[in-house]
Amino acid sequence: MKELWLLRHGETPWNAEGRFQGHYDINLSPQGLHQAYRVAERLATCRQGFDGLYSSDLQRAALTAKPVAEALHLVPTYDPRLREIYAGELQGLLRSEMEKLYPEFHAAIQQDPWNTRRPGGESMADLASRVQAFLNDLPDGRFIVVTHGGVIRAALKIVLELENGSWRKFQIQNTSITRLLYPEGVALSIGDVGHLEAWAEGLMDEATLS
Repeated sequence: MKELWLLRHGETPWNAEGRFQGHYDINLSPQGLHQAYRVAERLATCRQGFDGLYSSDLQRAALTAKPVAEALHLVPTYDPRLREIYAGELQGLLRSEMEKLYPEFHAAIQQDPWNTRRPGGESMADLASRVQAFLNDLPDGRFIVVTHGGVIRAALKIVLELENGSWRKFQIQNTSITRLLYPEGVALSIGDVGHLEAWAEGLMDEATLS
């Protein structure tokens, strides 16, 4: 059995602005770095033994994996199959810009979000083939996988055998934790951000006391 702890990377400036990122190798924002350390602290205190740490090779994932690796004394393995969906010509655009510049793509993806390719890029089906290959190669054990929102949604569809567009409905926030059992087809948690909620409450308390 493979127990996957899927972590989305910390926030980037383009996340905050709502821009398509794809394979563009953008850094974490200061907020994203804080999120990475918060999730590392949480994993260090969860009393679970992990058999390995995998990460996308894009720096927003690698920089999120770094404090996790340090906290758990693990050496990350970087795998390009864990990269976000390649957004092609959409990379760097706001959603409003995409709708204006690529109206045919925007209409097509509403009808078939799984198979429609980004202009010059991938479809979710293309991404899922990468994710499936990664899952097939992974040995049994408990692993942390630091990756991207599209990869986590593809993994949810594969592992839970989701039909239609239900994979799109999950909230996968930055540094959220999604735990899946494969091939058992079980979700232990989806989009868990308890570490960020506790951090936000602490900041509110500090502001009240200062």
